[in-house]
Amino acid sequence: MAYKINESCISCGSCADTCPISAISQGEDTYVIDADTCISCGSCADACPVQAISDADA
Repeated sequence: MAYKINESCISCGSCADTCPISAISQGEDTYVIDADTCISCGSCADACPVQAISDADA
């Protein structure tokens, strides 16, 4: 299942820089993850300095 970015996102871009398949892009207010592209590797969650990313199943 794809990862999800919540409202705690500070738009720092760490997640997008870390994503191996470029599934993360700048949205209107926060970064967003393309659920159809995400391979659920978790690298974005590990890179997030404010823990704004979690597994969508969690």
